[in-house]
Amino acid sequence: MKFGIFTSMGSHDWDGIRQLWLDVEEMGWDIACVTDHFMPNTAARSGPVNEGWSTLSALAALVPRIQVGTIVLGNTYRHPAVLAKMAAQVDIISGGRLLLGLGAGWQENEHTAYGLPFYTVGERLARLDEACEVLLSLWTKERSNYDGKFYQLDDAPLDPKPIQSPHPELMIGGGGERVTLKIVAKHADHWNVWGGPRILAHKGAILDQHCETIGRDPDSLSRSANMALLMSDDKSACEAMVAGVSQRMRRTPEDAADICLAGSDQALVDRLSELAASGVDTLFVPTMFRPVEEMRDDLARLISDIAPKVGD
Repeated sequence: MKFGIFTSMGSHDWDGIRQLWLDVEEMGWDIACVTDHFMPNTAARSGPVNEGWSTLSALAALVPRIQVGTIVLGNTYRHPAVLAKMAAQVDIISGGRLLLGLGAGWQENEHTAYGLPFYTVGERLARLDEACEVLLSLWTKERSNYDGKFYQLDDAPLDPKPIQSPHPELMIGGGGERVTLKIVAKHADHWNVWGGPRILAHKGAILDQHCETIGRDPDSLSRSANMALLMSDDKSACEAMVAGVSQRMRRTPEDAADICLAGSDQALVDRLSELAASGVDTLFVPTMFRPVEEMRDDLARLISDIAPKVGD
């Protein structure tokens, strides 16, 4: 199993993000990703939020080993042709280490604040489907033509190309079972969703069905889960984390408990082994639920003490 950091752009300043990435590089983590928002998702809409793409381009040049990426970009924020160009450049800067995570977009108050069309859920998903086709075409063809309902290309070049061949790893984030997972099956190299063993096993089985429907080998997809981390023998502390995740993410207590990787060392080994058995090959740990300074020891111990035992 690979292990990645899910770095909230609203939880740290630039110096904090840079130091965190340097630390996880040294600790031996596999992947580090940034989020993609312009303001907090709160009623007050106030507080600093770093811009993800420009931050990522700087970080890509600072950390020489780990895979770098986005988890996940909102498709509604950029035309996919512009995104394809930006992604190619970051892949070049990183030496071919970009993980391009993309989703349909969800933060309505952000769209309202900046005058960005939010569309219906159905249209956002249809735009995501077309955006994937635009990205893949521009990354792999000398010239691209595309006549979609939402996006058009007219003999469009993309030069220089990304370093990765045939293209950067495309990760789609989302768990919608009827439409999103169909888009994943059709286009993605990698699927990402919030959840633990129960959620991933359920949704993974539906994704398998969508793959089989279009004749794709389900095993050709990487799968990752986002889970909040707390290494502690204190039951009340673990319960408090579940309650906090439930409130912040507006999830049922059952789903919030599945999203949390919380407990003793052995409990974490057992949970991660269950996650691997559900088909997941990558775990992302978000940094928005606890101060990073409080998490630092857990991040080091997860890699050094827990990760080697998963699947034993």
